[in-house]
Amino acid sequence: MGGFLSLAGPKLGTNEYHEVSQYENCKRQRMSPSIDEESPRLIPSLPDELSVQIIARLPRICYFNVRLVSRKWKATVMSPELFKLRKEIGTTEEWLYLLTKIEEDKLLWHALDPLSKRWQRLPMMPNVVYNEGSSKGPSGLWMWSMLGPSIRIADLIRGWLGHKSSFDQMPFCGCAVGAVDGCLYVLGGFSKASAMKCVWKFDPIQNAWSEVPAMSTGRAYCKTGILNDKLYVVGGVSQGRGGLTPLQSAEVFDPSSGIWSQVPSMPFSKAQVLPTAFLADMLKPIATGLTSYMGRLCVPQSLYSWPFFVDVGGEIYDPETNSWNEMPIGMGEGWPARQAGTKLSVVVDGELYAFDPSSSLDSGKIKVYDQKEDAWKVVIGKVPIYDFAGSESPYLLAGFHGKLHVITKDANREIAIMRADLHDNTDSIPSSSTSVVADSSDLLADSDAVIWNVIATRDFEAADLVSCQVLAI
Repeated sequence: MGGFLSLAGPKLGTNEYHEVSQYENCKRQRMSPSIDEESPRLIPSLPDELSVQIIARLPRICYFNVRLVSRKWKATVMSPELFKLRKEIGTTEEWLYLLTKIEEDKLLWHALDPLSKRWQRLPMMPNVVYNEGSSKGPSGLWMWSMLGPSIRIADLIRGWLGHKSSFDQMPFCGCAVGAVDGCLYVLGGFSKASAMKCVWKFDPIQNAWSEVPAMSTGRAYCKTGILNDKLYVVGGVSQGRGGLTPLQSAEVFDPSSGIWSQVPSMPFSKAQVLPTAFLADMLKPIATGLTSYMGRLCVPQSLYSWPFFVDVGGEIYDPETNSWNEMPIGMGEGWPARQAGTKLSVVVDGELYAFDPSSSLDSGKIKVYDQKEDAWKVVIGKVPIYDFAGSESPYLLAGFHGKLHVITKDANREIAIMRADLHDNTDSIPSSSTSVVADSSDLLADSDAVIWNVIATRDFEAADLVSCQVLAI
């Protein structure tokens, strides 16, 4: 399993990363005197109702040590009821969960508490998957080495045209990640050249992975989004006899019932009006992003023919009408694209942001979508992205604590979490943050200068960025 984060003493600085093995954790509990034997209460002389109220007000980072007090304390801090109480009294915390790839596509999850600036490494993802072709249940399990979902889409496209693709040699790749109801989800991907249906969930309260009901369709490189506390999965590709086949289908998972339901397939209407059958056969439609915005799912789309791609706008799913409609022209055509046409975006306080990389690979712009004018506008003219041409994901976007954040590597190749603060909001900047001021002369927007505050860094050595999610617990 994974390690537990220890509370730092006064001599420890920020960004400390400590682990206690599961064996050592159990040993501590055996050697510690049992409070359960001394008192039936969590805190002697206090009723448990009051004790739980006190525990619910502790920072969540403390729970990794609090659980070592006794079995009863451990059961309390791992109880869903405690976190329901935290939500009721307003002590919910947002943590950033970061997926990295190391050692030839080995995946590792890390969690950051932005307030204490302390990191926790999550337990390793399960190392078994089901053989999709087997109907014998557990006998169909095989061991696999967890490999990354960040293989370049360019490699994937080669398979559509009959070229050799690297996923053929990989036991697993192309999984998608999502977050709903306070848990992380890892969905699908390839294993033994087959598109998987399996879904794994990480529960941060239990600090453990578990398998949940599988998708109805095996898919890799699919896109995920959240609407009304449900996890939507759209598009992706599957492996057929003729090679990789793009998927137009979509489905939705309700974590409260554990049931998958079908969603109408994306029409890909722009792909249906190509002038010739030759182009229709050569250009393959694919969903290149997904963002939940204004209560709907926005899915930008592209047509691919290796090594070229053509943006063709996108489509929007409305859950109220259970139907797809074409994306507004300005929104679809102006949506910034990154490597191989994939489109990364995030919604912060109701605003849709996207990163527009520059051709020099050492900077970029942040754009925001103006719904009234149906146009993307630059709000931050320069983002300090260093030149990592060999990285498949040189940056990620996240929104938490009501602010836009960029995750990238700094000049020392350490992973840095940078918060964007406009000039008129800098009064609230903590003194412990490292600031990088973008000169207003470099800004293409009319706004004041932005100050990039590095809220946390961590040396994960040769690790590459893959994905990130934010959980409010």
